[in-house]
Formats: sequence, C-alpha cells, structure tokens
Amino acid sequence: MQNTPPGAWENALYHRVPSCTLSQMEQLLYGCPTASGTGRTLLQAWSLRGAPFVFPASESGVFLSALIPQAEEPWIYTRGIALALEYLGMEMEPLLDLLKQVILRLDDTVITGKNALDQTLAEWMLPFLPKKKRELWNHPSMYGEPDRQTVGGAVVSFLLRPCALCGLVVFGRRMPEGPSFTSLKNWLGASLSLEETARLEAQKALVRKYLHCYGPAIPAMFADWLGCSKEQARRLWTAVSEEMEEVQVCGKKARILAADHGSLFSEPDFSRPLLLLNGYDPYLDQRDRAVLQPEKTLQRKLWRTVANPGAVIFQGKAVGIWTSRKKGNGLDVEVTLWPGWEEKLPDEAVLFREISGMVEEWCAFRGLSVREIRLTE
Repeated sequence: MQNTPPGAWENALYHRVPSCTLSQMEQLLYGCPTASGTGRTLLQAWSLRGAPFVFPASESGVFLSALIPQAEEPWIYTRGIALALEYLGMEMEPLLDLLKQVILRLDDTVITGKNALDQTLAEWMLPFLPKKKRELWNHPSMYGEPDRQTVGGAVVSFLLRPCALCGLVVFGRRMPEGPSFTSLKNWLGASLSLEETARLEAQKALVRKYLHCYGPAIPAMFADWLGCSKEQARRLWTAVSEEMEEVQVCGKKARILAADHGSLFSEPDFSRPLLLLNGYDPYLDQRDRAVLQPEKTLQRKLWRTVANPGAVIFQGKAVGIWTSRKKGNGLDVEVTLWPGWEEKLPDEAVLFREISGMVEEWCAFRGLSVREIRLTE
C-alpha cells in the first residue's frame, strides 16, 4: 500500500478491513517489543517506483531485495541523480558503495526528518570523499531547496532508494516533527536476506502478486508499476513465464497467471457494488487504465500529475471522483459522477444516502466530522 501522501496506506487498509481502527493500524506498523521480537507486523520503506510503501514485514524480500537490479540494469528512481553527478564529476556506484558503508551506523541510530537524514548521511560520507570534491559536496543543492539541502544531501536522497532495497534504511515511527528512519536490522531485529536463492524466490513472488492483482498484463505495464527498466521487468517476468497463460484483451495479447484462470473467467461478485476509494488506493494502481475507465478524458481527471482525487467505483469501474476539504475537525466533501452510468446506478436519493453513509463512516475512522456532502454531475 503506497503511503504518499502520508496516511494513504491507512485509507487503503480501511477500505479492505473497515473494522481495523487507526490505533490498531499503528500497532501493526509500529508494534511493541515482545519476548519473540518487535511485534511489528507491517513495515514501511521506499519500494516500488521509489515511493514509500507499507507491506508485511514477513515479505520484505518481495518488496525490497527482489527489486535489486542486475548487471547493467539501473537502480529504480536514480535517473535524476545525473545532474548532481555531473556537477561533482563523480560516478554513482562509488558513491553508493560509500553510502552503504556509513549508513550501517543506522543499526543503532534513529534520525527524525527526511532532510535531517539526507544531510546527516552526507556529513558521514564527507571525510571519505576526495579532498577536491568536499567543497562541491557542501554547495547548495540544484534540486529546489538550496537553503535546506546540499549537493551531497541531494545525492544521498537519490541513493537512499537503493539502500532501502538492500534493507539498510526503513521508516520508523512517525514523530510530531516528521517521519523517523533507521535500519531494517534495528527496526525488526534481523537483517534482510540477500542470499541469491531467497532473492530469486522473492522475485517470482513479486511477479505473481502483480499478475494476481492487475492481470491481464504485459511486461511494459509491469515495468511501469515497478518504476524499473524494461530489461529488469522482462528478466523478472521471464522467471514466472511458465506459470502464465495468454489471453486476448481488446484484441491485444496479454498474460494472466494460469492459477487465476478460473476466477477471472467466472461471473463477477459485486457484493459491494459501490465503493468510495481514496486517491492512490492500490486498486487504482492498475496500469491498464482503460480497464477501470475507458474514456481518456475521464482518466485524466482521476490520474493526475499530483493530488489525485478519490474514485467512485461501481461494479469495478470508475464512474466518478470525490474530493474533500478539511475545515477544523470537519470535512466538506464533493462527489462528481460522470455521465453514462445513470441507468445502472441507484436512483439519486438512494445513491446520495449510500455515498453519505460511506463518507460519514470514513470520516469517523479518521476522527473527523462531516460538514457538507455535495453530489454533482
């Protein structure tokens, strides 16, 4: 479950397990020490596309080490580092190797605040850099926050993603001043296994999970979902190719897991026909967006460059969007339905009651009240 913006993962879990409260979610993520371990069931770390994700701690390999590239494959999220490397006149791999050495200090350290993490690690690296590079390392960043970030801090920010995939940095408890960070070893009490056999099994599990959630699909969609190179996606995809079968989607070839054939070709179960999902919900992470909404103009209303709205889902399809505005401890909510679904949706009075009930339940989950709900077309 993606956790950008912060809290997105809690919304995603709520829509799947409405009985799970915020305090219970906090316990799952932050836990408390027990005789047998930390008691932490979930883990947050930079993962797919370099974004923060929350996933089962027991499956850390699937969402971390499985994404480590091979040979000439680039690391996820690191393309933007080129500007800083050109300024420094340095290569990425030696800097990554150096960061991997100093970041081991997180095994017994917790740092609060992302900027503090970047700058602290940059300072730890500084004494090991060539002397002629140290002044450049401390120059203001060229990435938009020169008053808060140095060039070295910017380099670290990009390289934290590879470090996360190696289990060297994870998110800790969220503090009033921001998220905290430490190592996976310090947080869970054990290091991430990077043994080759374990990584191969984790890679296969990752592809299976993707196809189970988003198939039928093709390798290009998988690459987009991961945020990795086409070469890396193809390598991972091929490892599970014998477990797939080919299908036709709108006249184009795609793949599904053979084990999912029965469920995909059976009658759909719409026991919950109407859903209100928050923006960045995993259901909306489908790369073949026409599956959820065939009209490209409407796709652009749902999947924006920034600040995605929530989605109104009816019988699996996106039929509208919803947005909220916080005022004090209350929310103003606006739900916009797109044309073309009038005959299938409940009549307006019933629909408004259903949507209002869902909004009120979600607001109660977040500890908020509803000020106003508007239903528009």
